[in-house]
Amino acid sequence: QVQLVESGGALVDPGGSLRLSCVSSGINININPMDWYRQAPGKERELVARITSTGLAYVPDSLKGRFTVSKDNAKATVYLQMNSLKPEDTGVYFCHCVSFWGQGTQVTVSS
Repeated sequence: QVQLVESGGALVDPGGSLRLSCVSSGINININPMDWYRQAPGKERELVARITSTGLAYVPDSLKGRFTVSKDNAKATVYLQMNSLKPEDTGVYFCHCVSFWGQGTQVTVSS
């Protein structure tokens, strides 16, 4: 049974930082790419980061310099480091691998 469990979401002030974690089980992240998506209220889910099986990272240009994706294969965990957070980064952040989704973790950026 595949499980993706996100954590690390919180309420944070603008300009703050968060690190999200996604712990996987039942699926081998050594051979599969892992994605982070987010969904803001009333908006479609969007890709915010991807890391390949070999560790190559992709972040959309709009988020480069603020978001960083990494993974620890030994811990079967993928991370999303988010810095200089803005109110528009608010949303539910999901981990995704192959056809599987986590339950999401809420990030709220507000003063």
